[in-house]
Amino acid sequence: MSTLEAAFCRSTPWGLLARRLVLWATQGAPLAGGVLEVGAGSGAMAEAILAACPRLRLTMTDIDPAMVRAGQRRLARLPVEVGQADATALPFAEESFDMVLSFLMLHHVVHWEQAVVEAARVLRPGGVFVGYDLVASRTTAWLHVADRSAHRFIEPAAFEPVLHHAGLDPIRLQVSFGGRVLRFIAHKPDTVQTDPGSDKGEH
Repeated sequence: MSTLEAAFCRSTPWGLLARRLVLWATQGAPLAGGVLEVGAGSGAMAEAILAACPRLRLTMTDIDPAMVRAGQRRLARLPVEVGQADATALPFAEESFDMVLSFLMLHHVVHWEQAVVEAARVLRPGGVFVGYDLVASRTTAWLHVADRSAHRFIEPAAFEPVLHHAGLDPIRLQVSFGGRVLRFIAHKPDTVQTDPGSDKGEH
């Protein structure tokens, strides 16, 4: 994350905007149970989510220690766990969460495919991976070249195969804002389905 983005992420305007973004960002997916937000920045979205759903068991992580400290300050009086973590190597056991949230985070991860794999790994069967991110476009590319932050934008056509590879079933993939933003919901199947034709037992 660039210096400019980090400053905005900690700003009051972003905190106010986050309250309005929750329903749009989660796309009606029910917020319940154990929820992990990866790359949560200063915790503005986490704060807004807890205001709407105070009974959630929420955990938020970010790789940037400064963002983690900002999140700890913002959420000090709220029932949320805040910690530092790399989205491509999450420090949680398999099947630990009912929902994983990723808001405008994946494009900051050069190997974002591994972050998707990790999200799937820590999801319980029946859980969902929900979020939104920037799509490769002239506008988004120019902004990130200008601030020189490490990034790799998502190509919409490439995202669905990555979800399948991670063991997730896409429920909704929607490009918004003139093709600049991708919103997604993906589901982790309750059971592993096998091909009946692969059964070489008795017939």
